[in-house]
Amino acid sequence: MTVLQNTLYITTPDAYLRLEGETVCVMIEDEKRLQVPLHYLSAFVLFDHVMLSPALLGRCAEDGRSVVWLSRSGRFQARMEGPVSGNILLRQAQYRAADDNAQTLNIARAVVAGKLRNSRQLLLRGARETENAEEKDALVRVVKVLANQIRKIPSASDLDALRGFEGDAARMYFEVLPLVMKAQVRMDFPFDSRNRRPPRDRFNALISFLYALVLSDCRAALESVGLDPQLGFLHAVRPGRPALALDLLEEFRAPLADRLALTLINRGQLQARDFDEREGGAVLLNDAGRKTVIAAYQTRKQESIVHPLLQQNSLIGLLPHLQARLLARYLRQDVKHYVPYLHR
Repeated sequence: MTVLQNTLYITTPDAYLRLEGETVCVMIEDEKRLQVPLHYLSAFVLFDHVMLSPALLGRCAEDGRSVVWLSRSGRFQARMEGPVSGNILLRQAQYRAADDNAQTLNIARAVVAGKLRNSRQLLLRGARETENAEEKDALVRVVKVLANQIRKIPSASDLDALRGFEGDAARMYFEVLPLVMKAQVRMDFPFDSRNRRPPRDRFNALISFLYALVLSDCRAALESVGLDPQLGFLHAVRPGRPALALDLLEEFRAPLADRLALTLINRGQLQARDFDEREGGAVLLNDAGRKTVIAAYQTRKQESIVHPLLQQNSLIGLLPHLQARLLARYLRQDVKHYVPYLHR
């Protein structure tokens, strides 16, 4: 269990959280392991069969404190919020845009362009840092292909064509991503393709977990500005699917999740012992591994960066909120285009 940035993360299975006066008590096997003032906490993130008392749930709903449930692997399962808030006029603009094929395609194009450009930047950095000439050539080759895919985006006449460009680019990106790992760690982190539900190797388990963390932040950012996280543009709308949060996630996969995953592996902060293999071939982070990743992710979010469009210093953790506000400005027609986050 960890308290970071006023968010309480509980990673111990079968923990029980209850309200005791104005404090939250974390009980594990009938033993009190942690007690935190309730006013200090703004959110709970719970992994793998963590329970809350009815009194605590009711208080969180009353105060507008969010509770997020994630699976053991970090996959989003549910979120509890208080009463729906936000600007109804903004949501109406979002709904109108979703019914307008041209606007939907324009936003989706921007999202895909941002994703591919950020993926390309990660591979470029890997090409600069490697000392292996063959691996450098392979990385540069895919960098050029991604640049060509980005140039094709304006020609996508519909969402299916656009998703085709994105899918082809993602496949090639993941084919060479292992080359950004140091050679000495590749045996412990073999990776040849993206797989999930469940992940079948350690690297897929790691990035799936990080994607879930970033997705939770993207969803919170959209809700904070009054947008409906369920109604997306690139991702199809399905019951219970946070399609707009998934759209926003695309811009941050490479710079926030993939880059951090590679850093943790290359620096030896995560090793094979931080993962468990399950029957059927599933691979998941264990308790120690999840704690390491969560701590590293929160530390990364506290680093400062200059936003490429706004030209202002911002904490990395606030980037999804800035992009959500930029999207809201576009939907309100305050600006002509939605500009995705472009990592330098």
